[in-house]
Amino acid sequence: MAKPAPQKEKGAFHVGKLLWQPDELRIKNSRMFRLMERINRDFDKNITDYHGLHRFSVENTKDFWAIVWDELGVIASKPYAKVVDDPKKMPGAQWFSGAELNFAENLLRFRDDRPALVFLGEDGQRLSLTHNELYDTVARLAKSLKALGVGPGDRVAGFVPNRPETVCAMLAATSLGAAWSSCSPDFGPKGVLDRFGQIRPKVLFAGDGYFFKGRRFDSLERVREVAQSLPTLEKIVVFATSDAAPDLSSVPRAVAWDDFLAGGPIPEMTFAQTPFMHPLYIMYSSGTTGLPKCMVQGAGGILLHHGKEHAFHTDIGPDDVVFYFTTCGWMMWNWLVSVLATGATVVLFDGNPFHPDPGVLWRMAESEKVTVFGTSAGYLTALAATGYVPKKACDLSSIKTLLSTGSPLSDEMFDWVYENVKADLQLASISGGTDLNGCFALGCPIKPVYAGELQCLGLGMDVEAWDENGKPVIGTQGELVCKTAFPSMPLYFWNDPDGQKYNAAYFDVYPGVWRHGDFVTVTVNGGVVMYGRSDATLNPGGVRIGTAEIYRVVDGFSEVADSVVVGQDHQNDVRVILFVKMAEGLTLTDDLKKRLAAAIRTNASPRHVPAKIIEVPDVPYTLNMKKVELAVKNIIENKPVKNRDALANPDALEFYKNLPELAD
Repeated sequence: MAKPAPQKEKGAFHVGKLLWQPDELRIKNSRMFRLMERINRDFDKNITDYHGLHRFSVENTKDFWAIVWDELGVIASKPYAKVVDDPKKMPGAQWFSGAELNFAENLLRFRDDRPALVFLGEDGQRLSLTHNELYDTVARLAKSLKALGVGPGDRVAGFVPNRPETVCAMLAATSLGAAWSSCSPDFGPKGVLDRFGQIRPKVLFAGDGYFFKGRRFDSLERVREVAQSLPTLEKIVVFATSDAAPDLSSVPRAVAWDDFLAGGPIPEMTFAQTPFMHPLYIMYSSGTTGLPKCMVQGAGGILLHHGKEHAFHTDIGPDDVVFYFTTCGWMMWNWLVSVLATGATVVLFDGNPFHPDPGVLWRMAESEKVTVFGTSAGYLTALAATGYVPKKACDLSSIKTLLSTGSPLSDEMFDWVYENVKADLQLASISGGTDLNGCFALGCPIKPVYAGELQCLGLGMDVEAWDENGKPVIGTQGELVCKTAFPSMPLYFWNDPDGQKYNAAYFDVYPGVWRHGDFVTVTVNGGVVMYGRSDATLNPGGVRIGTAEIYRVVDGFSEVADSVVVGQDHQNDVRVILFVKMAEGLTLTDDLKKRLAAAIRTNASPRHVPAKIIEVPDVPYTLNMKKVELAVKNIIENKPVKNRDALANPDALEFYKNLPELAD
């Protein structure tokens, strides 16, 4: 292990403690290093570090993405005539014109008996599909979908748990040129209809139920409600999550999975060849301020963007076993499934990660010999609170990289991972969004890991932090912007014919420049520190403060199980309110309030100190497990929350109404 880096003067800029650095063998064996060697050779360069590689990738957009295409071995029936017409045109840049390809064909390129998918359920079920078996199942599904008339221009949806059937359904639909969209089965019928009702799918795949915290939940009543409200559905294909054959008599136009699979000899697939910018996925915004926005993403752009992140930033190859804890309602599911294009084994898990105990995912990592373990910052924080120590309970020698996303990972949690999971490990905190189905900042196998920092800006992503005057800053907090186009930008928003919603989402503040809505610092290390959503930024006394700076401190208190920070409009200013959910059996005391305030003052600033610290029984989250700071702010200011169906625990908002502590 490397020695800790010297600490810079507090408050000047963030330079975290050096926690890990790759050895020379790992660096030179990485695909990132080989990419750097190729660019040096092909373009007569002398790039020696990641900073130089990233600079080349954003200053030579066409050359860089052409190399990515070639390095990934993209399967295309027609070559491209031009990489991009104008990378400065946002929105509207045209990528890889002339090329024709199929997304599913690229993910199904391997035909052998190595494991492609491994599924583990909360109930103990384990399933495995080889690459050959995966291809066979997808081919049968595709034949049946084609018989229904499914093809380019159609939408196929999934109201589904995270199982192999879901992956097969997506691949079958996209093999025919249809667009895929999915929600996890914990969505209520209204939440599903708010999404699928807009895109009007032709076929719906669904599970008959799912397991969570030791219970099996039946999904068929919800499926029936959804089916009755979607007149465009011609077929609902239901797969069983237990041994019992589901009774589908109450679900209109339903057919069991086994009955839908085409029989006879295994059909040879004919992959629909479509343009690079052909619709592949329809993803959704959280929907907490109205109907979710439907973001249409292109087949080639997602293939290239995911491939770049898998091959170079995560160094995934055919010998890897990759796991990410996710549901089918989060973009990390789409990201995970694309790993199939590398030839690696993809591990799926469905259920509660703390049932029957906190060790369930780590025992899975040991038994399946997982090499890349992905999860959320929230999970790691909750795991730490239990006192469970993964490295003491399990053999984690196979893990080389741990990925974390969903919210900023605090400095303390970086330390916790290295102390309790594994000392020799690349901890890659990553951040991007559903909008691009990928990352702006992420891991780098040839760079050190510093506490609290995402290792690097993504290759090909022309990202900067801009101050309130639209000027780039280093070492100072600012808005995350991207100055040039990238292949995985949404093609368009559904039901947005003039592009008004699309432009308002990203380009209303800086025309022609993507404003993502995150508050960040680009550090002197070339890394990134995340501070949360800029639209949730606090402004006491007119000074911008990121909520993540407060969470970083509060997360260090074992007495606090969870928290949410908001800015309340008060007496022509904004005051900071900290709500805390206490650990089991504890209550908020005056002494703890004083210690929290003192720690926030010392480790952040006096402006960060909350005006009020209030105990609540729960913290509201979206179905994608993101804290809904804006909804809490609206509740305490007696403003409406428009779409509670987008929340995983909407009843939690009731605790924030008419709090006497906020009356003065």
